[in-house]
Amino acid sequence: MVCVTQQKTCERLIKYGHEFLGHDDGELFIIHVAHYQFKFLGNNQEGEALEYLYEKALEYGANLTVVRSNHVLDTLVDLVDKNDISYVVLGESGEAKTEDNLVSSFSEKIKDKAELIVVPAQ
Repeated sequence: MVCVTQQKTCERLIKYGHEFLGHDDGELFIIHVAHYQFKFLGNNQEGEALEYLYEKALEYGANLTVVRSNHVLDTLVDLVDKNDISYVVLGESGEAKTEDNLVSSFSEKIKDKAELIVVPAQ
């Protein structure tokens, strides 16, 4: 499972997930969880970026799922459980304090279910 935002730069995460999967029989899931408080497709750039991600998902033979939730972390954990996910790929957090970022919280919640792979920012 590859976690993305609606930014075009997330293609590197999709590519990483595809290459990591290699020739395994598993499926590549791409997920974007949009918080209700944030505008979603409220401007042309967001729409274009999401369309771009959808095209990249098709290019890499993956499924792109977009979900709205007030509880992003819990939603991601539920998706790991429901889809029997073994590996989760996401980008490095911009938060300086580890206790404040989603990456460390997510890692703790799925540690017995899936391996979290954090791709460094470029």
